[in-house]
Amino acid sequence: MTEITRVLVADDHDLFRIGLASALAMYEDIEVAAQASGGRMAVRLAAELRPDVILMDLRMPAVDGLEATRQILEADPSARVVVVTVAAGRRMSRRR
Repeated sequence: MTEITRVLVADDHDLFRIGLASALAMYEDIEVAAQASGGRMAVRLAAELRPDVILMDLRMPAVDGLEATRQILEADPSARVVVVTVAAGRRMSRRR
């Protein structure tokens, strides 16, 4: 029996998020536990569902991926978050 990896996909771009979730769903050993269209939703779903892996976009309105990741890891230090973002040609910066 194959162990299933439960994944939460968090991205504010619907087409990318749904496409990535659909591609992952093609694998027998991956279950897309949920999709989040923003950081706030990702934090809530991560706490509620405790997925094995969270695929997190960095650039999202309101609560961005960095802040969402910080909140998720604060609540559950064992959470595994993988950053999946398109930032080609743009400099990433964090204003405080």
